[in-house]
Amino acid sequence: MPFKNILIPTDFFEGFEVALKHAKELATPGSTTLHILHVIEPSLYPSDMGFGHLSYVDVEKELFASSQVEIDKISEKLDSLNFNIKTSILFGRASDQIIAYSKEHSIDLICITTTGRNSFDRFIFGSTTEKVLRRAECPVLALKMPGESNA
Repeated sequence: MPFKNILIPTDFFEGFEVALKHAKELATPGSTTLHILHVIEPSLYPSDMGFGHLSYVDVEKELFASSQVEIDKISEKLDSLNFNIKTSILFGRASDQIIAYSKEHSIDLICITTTGRNSFDRFIFGSTTEKVLRRAECPVLALKMPGESNA
């Protein structure tokens, strides 16, 4: 079954490269669209960090701008490989946005790694990959990071 739309969520850490490698192996150059999605999750920001007042709007604008730079780098690398590329940056809970995006864009497959930023984040917030696996309406290829333990 050829995949027309493959979603590869990214947090701009090493797991993305693992997921992208497998997505490219499953994709057909010229006919598959690789959807690269980054989700900026809401965080609590102290109103005064000793550097003056920071508004949520200012912080979100900065996060969006830096995310756009990173996602543009990814897109530029992939342009020469003859895949159709679509990039998106969304705000919200990563698992919710990944699920919603996959439905809205008729995604055939989600390629995602089992470990994101760090174990502490996973402990506090739950695994984004686990939530996507449970709720996605399309197949999910959950990839273990090289050297990742079963613990």
